[in-house]
Amino acid sequence: MPEFQGRQPNRSSRLLANEHPPRWHSLGVDDTLTRLDAQITGLVPDAVEQRRAQFGANRLPQPARTPAWKRFLLQFHNVLIYVLLAAGAITALLGHALDSGVIVGVVVINALIGFIQEGRAEQALDAIRDLLSPHAIVTRAGERQEIDAEELVPGDIVHLASGDRVPADLRLIDVRNLRVMESALTGESLAVDKQADTIAAEAALGDRDSMAWSGTLVTYGQATGVVVATGVATELGRISTLLAAVEPLTTPLLKQMADFGRRLAAAILVLAVFMFGFGVWVRDYAASEMFLAAVGLAVAAIPEGLPAIMTITLAIGVTRMARRHAIIRRLPAVETLGAVTVICSDKTGTLTENQMTVQRVFAGGEWFDVTGGGYDTRGDIRQAGAKLDVESKPALRECLLAGVLCNESQLLTDDDGRAGMQGDPTEAALLVAGAKAGLIHEETHAGTPRLDMIPFDSAHMFRATLHQAGGDTMIYKVGAVERLLERCTDALGPDGSLMPLDKESVRRAVEEMAAGGLRVLAFTRRHGGHVEGALGHEHVSEGLTFLGLQGMMDPPRPEAIQAVAKCRQAGIKVKMITGDHAVTARAIATRIGLADEDGVQAVTGRELEDVPESELPALAEKTEVFARVAPDQKLRLVQALQACGHVVAMTGDGVNDAPALKQADIGIAMGIAGTDVAKGAADMILTDDNFASIKAAVEEGRGVFDNLRKFIIWTLPTNLGEGAIILVAILLGVTLPVLPVQLLWVNMATAIFLGLMLVFEPKEPDLMLRRPRDPRRPLLTFPLIMRTGLVSLFIIGGGFWLFFHEMNVLGETESEARTAVVNVIVMVETAYLFSCRSLNHSVFSIGLLTNPLALAGASAMIAAQVLFTYLPLMNRLFHTTPLNAWSWVPIGAVALLSFVAVELEKWIRFGGGRGGNAELD
Repeated sequence: MPEFQGRQPNRSSRLLANEHPPRWHSLGVDDTLTRLDAQITGLVPDAVEQRRAQFGANRLPQPARTPAWKRFLLQFHNVLIYVLLAAGAITALLGHALDSGVIVGVVVINALIGFIQEGRAEQALDAIRDLLSPHAIVTRAGERQEIDAEELVPGDIVHLASGDRVPADLRLIDVRNLRVMESALTGESLAVDKQADTIAAEAALGDRDSMAWSGTLVTYGQATGVVVATGVATELGRISTLLAAVEPLTTPLLKQMADFGRRLAAAILVLAVFMFGFGVWVRDYAASEMFLAAVGLAVAAIPEGLPAIMTITLAIGVTRMARRHAIIRRLPAVETLGAVTVICSDKTGTLTENQMTVQRVFAGGEWFDVTGGGYDTRGDIRQAGAKLDVESKPALRECLLAGVLCNESQLLTDDDGRAGMQGDPTEAALLVAGAKAGLIHEETHAGTPRLDMIPFDSAHMFRATLHQAGGDTMIYKVGAVERLLERCTDALGPDGSLMPLDKESVRRAVEEMAAGGLRVLAFTRRHGGHVEGALGHEHVSEGLTFLGLQGMMDPPRPEAIQAVAKCRQAGIKVKMITGDHAVTARAIATRIGLADEDGVQAVTGRELEDVPESELPALAEKTEVFARVAPDQKLRLVQALQACGHVVAMTGDGVNDAPALKQADIGIAMGIAGTDVAKGAADMILTDDNFASIKAAVEEGRGVFDNLRKFIIWTLPTNLGEGAIILVAILLGVTLPVLPVQLLWVNMATAIFLGLMLVFEPKEPDLMLRRPRDPRRPLLTFPLIMRTGLVSLFIIGGGFWLFFHEMNVLGETESEARTAVVNVIVMVETAYLFSCRSLNHSVFSIGLLTNPLALAGASAMIAAQVLFTYLPLMNRLFHTTPLNAWSWVPIGAVALLSFVAVELEKWIRFGGGRGGNAELD
């Protein structure tokens, strides 16, 4: 071999270092070795050292990470948190250490939750590094040896065997029945047959059969390959780089709450400064007195309970989703689900059963349908919709029998009675089809014992078995149609007699099955009297009788079809992004109803390569299926949909899905089939790998946001009304109708006894009939501001009226008047709670008893107010005085009027209180 050490890099070494290396799969073996300065006897030690210095170790680098202390402090970097901390400080200044401790405690708990979840997310990169094989068998300087995989360099000759994890990207140079499971990298659900021949340069990643990719698993056979890429230059390394480069996104709710917090903080600051200046310079109040009034305004206007309620609501949403097979890894992701406008779903196992199933049979020139799905043998054979006695169709029976006998797999049943299999999914599907015809695997083999076999060979694409059949022997051969059809001389007719083979008719049947997304196998037989000794290829190379075709596919889940329909009804687009072939993907997409009558639009990864970035968003918007896509293309598609303004949920299970999962607004990993890498990059994990669970999680997410929004709409009038009472009193130059310490009681007590009850509000029936909410829409929409203002007017007007009525009409003390004002604020909020149980519908239409906790909370609030008003300890703490019985009449009247006003506003806005699908926009 040419010397590599001690000379200037030649053309081949420059190619090694090039940022755009050759498409190795399209090069012949000799050309590949030449370009790599390698040969079959392996590299010499000097060449290895030189290349290791040039390319580095075969490992993925540790990414730069934010220190733990900084990640923890960043949890506090939020305007709402700043406002809350300010509220805690103000509360402490007022001498209420316990309340201040509660507020600060809420902030710290939120920070700890975020800190822990972020730490878990960083484990995704660690999981990718763990996929690298620790050892490799290589040939160097003519000797075979085992080395650490980190020592591999481009040009090394690597040997693979069943059970090995591929240690680097290899161009295969010698293959012996090699099958590699690449699902984690390409999304292909079945093990891929490999070969050493060149592949077209434009082939998608999953079609490059002359390559073995780092991190994938050898399931069968042996091979030798030459290393063409190591470390970050491998396909696995490219994914790791993509994953590390993806910036984490902020959820729609956190964006809105941050905006709300900034606006609220600015408004409070401006009002407090204005009130302080107005009181001191216009009303001649003392500066110390006005400072306390400004503090009172801040205490009144800050919704202290909001972050706590947010955390509790999201936590309850997590619990509800867990019961529906969805595990949430990041708390804010609960709410993000409610804003989803597009779900990008994998096909295999999510929309489909992940169990190959024979669905159609062509035998004796006739068509037959097979009912049932998966590895469950319940089902039957039908013709023209009618159940069929298979014994009446000899050609059909022989076709199914061939699939049962020429088979190495087994059907199993677990302890829970669930059907499964051991072996190849395709062969298992043939066993199930035979069982539906009464051809039980064990019984059939016992009656027709196997004498010899030619195992499946990826180079020849068939399997053949020799059986004892009574006093005769019979060979059954199963495999690719194009390999078997040319070796057939006749066919089995519908009545079991031999007839001329109509090859064109068979090819048309194959095309019809393939157009429906079915994978097609051909079935043949030949009498084995000519076999002497072992069964060989020469015994099955000619003279075969064509028995028929069986078409199979991984069928869609019935519940996934329903879930897709409900998502589309809810205004959520569903798109399939899969590593499978376009024909299969389009067929499944059509069956589950991804598109309307115009048909399913499908684009392949190869076609995506030629799409300019400027045109990609429009293409992503209108296309339902993307097939044979690479990891970076999945990432591009998610980014393109986000550029269109969509909130994107992305599902996945493989390493190849991790960058897109991390980029998506909500990444959803498969809990059963998913890799640790995918789970680490995701926000949510499905415990049943079922698309229907995604729909359920979206529904729960919408319910969470709905309840959060109800709480915000309920709490704002309290804060606005309280702050306005103090501000108006200063502007008018009158005595404060309520003290800051009393407002603190109102805020905390109502949040606990009233607002918290909205968290447990059941989902409204029309929740999944509404369009997805626009994440750009602010929390404070115009109708919301109007309703908030309406309730605030009752608090302000009722508070001032009662204050002066108690003092000037009833002659009560200032303390008694303030006690009445506190109670009217609380009672208006209690009445408003029931109106907020539905923002669109009348409270009577949804039922008063559908949330018993609301009644319990209102009762507890009234009891607390009785203690607040009459208990001597509370009188001393909050400067209150017991009221006489008649004072409660006007308090109740104001609360009742506020309730009637809001319900009337609903009735006017939503047409007789029906609500429909309208929202409070």
